[in-house]
Amino acid sequence: MSADKNEEHGGDDGGLALQEAKPKVKRPPLYKVVLLNDDYTPMEFVVEILEVFFKMNREQATQIMLTVHTHGKGVCGIYTKDIAETKSAQVNQYARDHQHPLLCEIEASED
Repeated sequence: MSADKNEEHGGDDGGLALQEAKPKVKRPPLYKVVLLNDDYTPMEFVVEILEVFFKMNREQATQIMLTVHTHGKGVCGIYTKDIAETKSAQVNQYARDHQHPLLCEIEASED
């Protein structure tokens, strides 16, 4: 179809440049996975949890364990809600399976 025929059939866009609007994608909210201190769970078990479930090396895991021990709680990681809930549930089940009262929970992250 020639340009002249296109104009005859109403195909002229009036010289306007059209650009598709990009959808605005919002990042999902993030949640902190937090270990809570207790007086019964051995420190070595907490280090094991951090190495197994949060893929930390021994040094990182020891630092977080000491934070939990001295401050009452420590952040193990920050994830989307589904992942944070899953990790928390896995840690709580693992602690129960090994007869330790260690608790893990999630908190909304300000980031």
